[in-house]
Amino acid sequence: MTLGHPGDPAEPSAVRRPVARLLTLLLLALGPTVAGLAPVVPITAAQAATTSVAAARAGQDGSTATVRGYVVGQPTSSSTVVTSGFPNDYALALADSPGVTDTSQMLYVQVPSSFRDAWGLQSNPSLLGQQIDVTGAKEAYFSRPGLKSASDFALADGPGDPDPGPEPGAGGGTTEYDSTYWAPAIGKSGAALESSLHAIISSGVTRLSYSQVWVALRDTDEDPADSSHVIELYSGDSISKNANGGGVDQWNREHVWAKSHGDFGTATGPGTDIHHLRPTDVTVNGARGNLDFDEGGTQSSEAPGNYADSDSWEPRDAVKGDVARMVFYMSVRYEGGDGFADLEVNDQVGNGSAPHIGKLSVLLEWNAEDPPSAFEMRRNDVIYDDYQGNRNPFIDHPEWADALWG
Repeated sequence: MTLGHPGDPAEPSAVRRPVARLLTLLLLALGPTVAGLAPVVPITAAQAATTSVAAARAGQDGSTATVRGYVVGQPTSSSTVVTSGFPNDYALALADSPGVTDTSQMLYVQVPSSFRDAWGLQSNPSLLGQQIDVTGAKEAYFSRPGLKSASDFALADGPGDPDPGPEPGAGGGTTEYDSTYWAPAIGKSGAALESSLHAIISSGVTRLSYSQVWVALRDTDEDPADSSHVIELYSGDSISKNANGGGVDQWNREHVWAKSHGDFGTATGPGTDIHHLRPTDVTVNGARGNLDFDEGGTQSSEAPGNYADSDSWEPRDAVKGDVARMVFYMSVRYEGGDGFADLEVNDQVGNGSAPHIGKLSVLLEWNAEDPPSAFEMRRNDVIYDDYQGNRNPFIDHPEWADALWG
């Protein structure tokens, strides 16, 4: 028998059949091993459609995208991302690689109330370092590249939540008082909600004198890291409790709802309501004056991170929500029935001495972007337990601001 050479038209069938059978047996025996060495991994449509963190940062145009990134912490201000001791479940920071610490490489993600139980870092600290997909609008959050109004969260290696999803509407700082203090307001919205909240926070209130405010602020705004100091609202500086007064570099009593907006001065009532009175550097307090709240302007040299122009003041990122919720409280608490003007938040600046403060649309954004901190929630508790006997509803339930004005 003569074997063919390369280029011959065919091999004898007597040779081809045994060789073919041998090859078939070998492939059957080795198939699982070969398959294990070279698995075929299909690319899903979801994987193909995801956007990187870098691309999402560069394309902040408000469009909807599914962004894939590693959870690297929780943003608490425009320049601060914490990786432990998470204060709440309201935000995530994503990066294209795990372990990133440079905030300029991160995307700040707002976690809506309906996703917080399953995707917030306080409730789920094990999310840190995991790769996830988030679908939302590519919009600034904490004044940095962000993702807002998220409609879906999923682990990058498969669909679904890390834990069962939360009940809808789970928003706000705390539900501890829902069955007692806030019970008459639960389930209401619009005018009915506002009327109910006004009645609740105006009942049984202890009114302080203006001199008593000094004592109260030493307690309500105590520095958690130094019990002999208070934290100044706009600068964030820690200063001795006893360094109060009217001198340069001392702290005084800032009326967040400027007392000229309604001309209530320092009279017992709105002028001494510590829900909107905060320790503030004397010079910075003077610079803010009676300006409304909005974004933009020239940065304050005394309190970097704060900005002012001719008709508005923009506080630092870490207290934007605090400011908004104090304004909302005043608008609901004082409605003209107790001898003072009817205070109303509105959507404009330059309100002068009218009993209004704006800008409502911006304040609503701040309320969402800067949720209640542990400091703010403790402050609400201290005022309720030890001083005035009433609470700020928008600290316990930030979502009520949207229910009234959104």
